[in-house]
Amino acid sequence: MTYRAGFRLRQDGKIEAMKSKLSTEEKFWEVKSLDALSSEEWESLCDGCGRCCLVKLEDADSGEIYYTNVACKLLDTETCRCTDYQNRKQVVPTCFVLTAATITDYPYLPETCAYRRLYEGKGLPGWHPLVSGNRDSVHQAGISVVGKVVSEQYVHLDQLEEHIVDWPSQG
Repeated sequence: MTYRAGFRLRQDGKIEAMKSKLSTEEKFWEVKSLDALSSEEWESLCDGCGRCCLVKLEDADSGEIYYTNVACKLLDTETCRCTDYQNRKQVVPTCFVLTAATITDYPYLPETCAYRRLYEGKGLPGWHPLVSGNRDSVHQAGISVVGKVVSEQYVHLDQLEEHIVDWPSQG
């Protein structure tokens, strides 16, 4: 099993954030711009909530975006991890690859998203794994989609409107 860069599997089976190569007093997300981050730092900003992996619907008339409680088929709904992260764009062509240059292309990123928060000049919340030092803090704080979603494998396209929810866009 592979884990996102910036995290490691401990001997007791728990996943933890690895220490940054920067000094422990220096928090890279507070001193670097998003476009100056290394790929390891960029990946470690993801809190693993899974909200960006939810199916979204756009109103054709108003352009308004609606979240559903339907998750991408690649999202492990019990761990909030992508089951094929390296190949996700090939397997799911609509999957977006977020970069510092494209962050404004995705206005539907949830308010809790670290990338969005940092872009907007806000800090990381206390439950973020980089702040808490605990990979599970995002789940413990109720921010992640664990226990709240169903995989798109079990939902017919015609039923998506029945799965519209408002909690993913909120903090």
